[in-house]
Amino acid sequence: MKFKSTLSIFLTAVVFCFTACNSEEIASSNEAATIEGNIETGSISTSKIGNCSEVPGWASQNGNTTGGGSAAEKVVTTYAELKSAIESSSVKVIKVSGTITVTTRLSLQDQTGKTIYGASGAKLVSNNQTKDGSGIINIKRCKNLIIRNLIFEGPGAYDTDGWDNAILDDCQNVWVDHCEFRDGVDGNFDIKNKSDYISVTYSKFHYLKAPKAGGSGGSDDHRYSNLIGSSDGATADRGKLRITFARCWWAPGCKERMPRVRFGKVHLVNNFFNSTVSNKCIAAGVEADIRIESNVFEGVKTPIDLMSGYTAVTETDNVFTNTTGNKAGNKTAFTPPYTIVKLNKTAVKADISSNAGATLGGNICGSF
Repeated sequence: MKFKSTLSIFLTAVVFCFTACNSEEIASSNEAATIEGNIETGSISTSKIGNCSEVPGWASQNGNTTGGGSAAEKVVTTYAELKSAIESSSVKVIKVSGTITVTTRLSLQDQTGKTIYGASGAKLVSNNQTKDGSGIINIKRCKNLIIRNLIFEGPGAYDTDGWDNAILDDCQNVWVDHCEFRDGVDGNFDIKNKSDYISVTYSKFHYLKAPKAGGSGGSDDHRYSNLIGSSDGATADRGKLRITFARCWWAPGCKERMPRVRFGKVHLVNNFFNSTVSNKCIAAGVEADIRIESNVFEGVKTPIDLMSGYTAVTETDNVFTNTTGNKAGNKTAFTPPYTIVKLNKTAVKADISSNAGATLGGNICGSF
């Protein structure tokens, strides 16, 4: 009887264990299926939460982008502190806390290996709409930068041939992640003059303030968000301006330049466009080579503007809802040398609406 009782207990335990393990495997499989349902198969992760070395897109090339790494942080809460930290080549990591009003446009020049990030809710604000005094930060001849979790707020669009909220000028290996750019005077964020190996991820571009008319530049509504390449004559940009926009949001208020591209090899993947005041969204200018894949266009005009002189525009697997104007590409664009995790197009709107912008708690690496 003792042997039979022991055998019975043993068999019961085996059955219980099998059932529990099988249930756990089923639950795990269901969870994996849910995750995989939002991620396209065949992609390899190039960015994981907590891993600063796994950078998505073009900024992962040319030796990678690491910013200031694990250097000691300098916390800034005033304009004077921020200006000093930005101009100091010995300060490698800057933490912005609170709202800082930028009285004179900041200049970050000729530096290598720096991170500027915001604590939760950190904001840089400019109230100047003049030609010379506008803009928040001009970044020139810098390499290996990370800018993360910051709000850049301008005073509103006013065509005085002024400055953008932020500019990358002749910079290489820059990762702009989880930032918000709004209400720039000339634009929100421009990239020009041989800048190269740039990734812009989970960032939001929009306009909340009404445009001001009567500027010397001639446009009464200059809510033009992002210019890639400064002019048709800037031929030094050939072979440069390799830029990835991934999981970004061109939100209400944007009129044009989402982005407007010259010369560059620009990869737009998993972005969301829903500005109903738009004239056009992505614009392919002189020698532009653009790959547009798995984005969502909702209620916009002219999702893709094929201007004169472009090289190629490939459009694939995008969603167009209540749009008007051209939505087709032409010719075969470049193939990126990197792999990047792609959301299924059905998951793009919800993901970007919830996560784009300065939505992190600080310098949390790995967006995807």
